[in-house]
Order: sequence, then C-alpha cells, then structure tokens
Amino acid sequence: MRQELERILEGRVADDETTLATYSRDASLCEVKPHLVVFPRGSEDIQKLVRFVSERKTNDPTLSITARAAGSCMSGGPLGESIILDTSRYMRGVPSFDGSVAEVLPGTFYRDFEKETLRRGLILPCYTASKDLCALGGMIGNNAAGEKTLRYGKMEDYVESLSVVFSDGNEYEVRLLSSGELKRKISQNDFEAEIYRKVFALIEENREEIERARPKVSKNSAGYYLWNVWDGQTFNLVKLLVGSQGTLGIVTRARLRLVPVTKHSRLFVIFLKDLSCLSELVNIILRFRPESLESYDDSTLRLAVRFFPEMVGLMKGGLVKLLWSFLPEIAMVLTGGVPKLVLLAEFTGETNEAIERTMHTLENTLLVYKLQMHVTKTEDEAGKYWTIRRQSFNLLRRHIRGKRTAPFVDDVVVDPKYLPEFLPRMRAILDEYKLVYTIAGHAGNGNFHIIPLMDMRDCRNVSIILEVSDKVYDLVARYGGSITAEHNDGIIRTPYLGKMFSPKMLELFAEVKNIFDPRNIFNPGKKVGGSVEYLKEHISGK
Repeated sequence: MRQELERILEGRVADDETTLATYSRDASLCEVKPHLVVFPRGSEDIQKLVRFVSERKTNDPTLSITARAAGSCMSGGPLGESIILDTSRYMRGVPSFDGSVAEVLPGTFYRDFEKETLRRGLILPCYTASKDLCALGGMIGNNAAGEKTLRYGKMEDYVESLSVVFSDGNEYEVRLLSSGELKRKISQNDFEAEIYRKVFALIEENREEIERARPKVSKNSAGYYLWNVWDGQTFNLVKLLVGSQGTLGIVTRARLRLVPVTKHSRLFVIFLKDLSCLSELVNIILRFRPESLESYDDSTLRLAVRFFPEMVGLMKGGLVKLLWSFLPEIAMVLTGGVPKLVLLAEFTGETNEAIERTMHTLENTLLVYKLQMHVTKTEDEAGKYWTIRRQSFNLLRRHIRGKRTAPFVDDVVVDPKYLPEFLPRMRAILDEYKLVYTIAGHAGNGNFHIIPLMDMRDCRNVSIILEVSDKVYDLVARYGGSITAEHNDGIIRTPYLGKMFSPKMLELFAEVKNIFDPRNIFNPGKKVGGSVEYLKEHISGK
C-alpha cells in the first residue's frame, strides 16, 4: 500500500518501525499501532487519499484514516490501526489575515499562530493549558477550551468556516447558512446536499430529544453537538464538525475569528482551607466578571514545592526575586498549613486603576469569609501562580519514576453550584483506590482535571481505571454534568457516553456518523463504535 500511495501523493508516506512507534501514542493512556503514516502536502493529497481508501474499503474493511496534528490529545483521539494522516509537517501556516479573521492550516501549532496574532494585537482566546504543544487542527477537533473560556467561550465560538474533505473525496466549504441558503443547498443533486438534507431531517424529527440532551454545563466536548446546528433561522454544520474528532471529515483549512488583547491584567489569589464555601465564592467572583477563574489543589502546590528549582526556571525573574515573591505563601503554610484549593481570579481592563477598583471591592466583599487572599502587583508575580497551574502535568510526566501520568477521568465538569458536594465525593472515589493525583481546573466553569500517577506495568491498574471511570462518570451524571468538557471522547471516553446520553441519543450519534461517513472511513471507534473491551486492550503498560 505504501508504494501505491507514493505514486499518487505528493507528500511522504512512512511505514518504518520508528515512525509507527511514534504514531502509536499521544498524551493519553492508550497505544494503538498504525499500518502507515501519511504526511500530505495539501488538500489534494487528502482528497486522493480518501478516494483511495473508499475504493478499497470493500475488499479491505480495516482501511481507515485518522487525522492527527500535534498528537497532544489526552483521549486517544488521533490513534488508529490503519492510516494516520499527519498535517503538522507540511500543512502549517497562516495564509491570510482579514481584519480580525485569520485563515489557518490544520497543522499550525498554536504557539506559532499566537506570535502572528499578537503582532496584530489579537488573540484566539480559547487556547488550552498545553498551548505550547497543541495545533489548531486538534483544537478544532476537540472543541478546545481553557482558562479564558469563562469569558470568551470555546473553539466552536471562533470558527467562522471550514474547508473539509468529506467521505466522497471532495472538499467543501462549510459555514453558517440562512434558511434560504439551506433550501438551495438541499436542492443540489450531490453528496453535500444529501448530508445537509439528512442532518436537517434528523434534527427536525428529533427536536425534543436533542434539546433534552443538551448538556447543562458551560463546556462540553462529549458526543455530537446536534443541539447547536439549527435554531429555526440559521443552519450551521460547523457547529457539528467542531468537536467531532475527525470522525465526520478532514479539515484542510479554517477561518478563525480573533479578539483584541486586553491591555492590563491582575491576579486575585484566594487560599481555601476547606471547600464548604466554594460555590458561594465562585458565584460572588463571577459577578465581578473575571477574565478567568482557575484553581489547583494541595497536591499540585506540594508538587511545585518538591520541584521548586525547576519550577523557578520556568518563571520570569531572578531567583532571589522569585524567592521573595513566595514569602506570603511560605508564611501561610507555616502558620495555617497547605490550602485545600487555590483560586486564581484574573481581571483585565483598559487601565490598572479600573482593575484595582474592581479587586478592592471584591476583597471587601469577601472579608466576611475570613479567607487568606493575595492581590498580585506585577505580571511576573502573577506568572508564578500561572506556572504552577499550567506546568504541574508536565512536571509529573517528567519526574515520577516507576509511575506515569494516567489521564482517564481527567476532564469532568458540573455546574459550579454543586462543587462543595461533588469534589469531596469524587475525591472519596479516588482515595478509595489509594490513587496519587493532582486536581487543577477551571473553577468558574466547574471543570476539573484529575491526573493520577500509576504504575502501568501493574496489570491490576487496568481494572482500577475501568472501575474508577464507572464510578466517577456515574457521579458526574448524577449532578447533570459532562464527562468531558475539553479533552473529548476518543478511545478513553467513547464507551461511557451512555452515562450522559440516552440510548436514543446514542442512536442519533450513530446516524450522524453514517450520514457523513457511511463506509466508516474516518477515525473509527471515536464518538460511536467504541467499547470498554477495546479500551482495555489498548491501555499501554509502558
């Protein structure tokens, strides 16, 4: 197959053992060895590859294409047994800027894109904590969100249009359509019209079921977002494709809306000894319209202390200056112990004076709670807290010998009002299995990332992962949350979508997949068709 593809594609094709081993892993627990890896030069290569697979699918049902960009996914989304399509080698760059809209290629790393946007005083605000690692194609596939989502929303809110190769091997532009444009699109006599016609009919016929299934949380990347497509006046398949993990088509280009960078920011830090007043605090802080409201737990803080020299190396400023800046926290630990949770409320504005007035009012409002609070004075001082929040996962990955980071219940989200009940109950499940873990997340959204450390050479841990997943996702469902706010379903969570959605909704998801991809060419086993057995077989022991 490699030689056949080399004859028709301009890009590279590789099937050597080193390449296959590299593409067997992402940032998840899973390992799936592909048959070969394709590095397309552009959209024409992708169209040719889709046609190639489609023509041979009858004789070889195992053929499929799994799109991949940076490979930083924590759910096993870019792993597959057949062909991996890596856009990060050749399909990178920003072909054009049009005011506050940028046209980008899917393999573009966010860190490179951000340099270009900042030169123009603009930013894509839904960036993730892994923004130095991820690429825009993956951000679109997972419906990326992060610390600024509280104010600015998710990736789906910034995608104006997409160029996508569908399963017929042709590229189409997908964008918001008026009802009149939708009628004209449906009247076409081609595969694109069939997709629009069938998706529209599916939504119309199941309107009540779909609306009941809409997650009651501010962030979600589970399932297919059927509730977002048709509002009675406009029809937007972009809302269905974003977050679909490359299971419905392959994105070749995207137009992204950017926002102006705020001029000034300050950080308000709160140290909580217990969680009893957490939901009250979150709701009070939200009234002051913070740009972000983040958190990390006592395990994360201890990790920062344990690897303090390396943590300092990641921060701006000299060693003596940084040590001095940590004196308030050192004194706090000596006098009152390590806090259970640290809240980071970031406020932005056109002037420092306006920010200070807001923070002063907030501080006075919170005095009744008798909390330990700290207002940062400089950007560098705020940077130390952000470094702890953002780098704890990477520190764990690099330094813990014999154990590895094991993301599997790593992205749960509930309404913030439930946090005082939900967090202790979730921790009780984790503690029942004596797991070592850190918790950090987006408190303003009720979204938390739980990263256990586990020795995956111990086969008993596979059973623990499955048992804990069952119990945690049952708990999330009890509180009406989502099993994944940002990291998506992939291999890790697709088997558990029934915890969130009714059997009827799972049938509708399968129907959506069949409308776009009747031959199951694109990234099989994600969103639909996954199983606990497959997950169990592909959890890596390394």
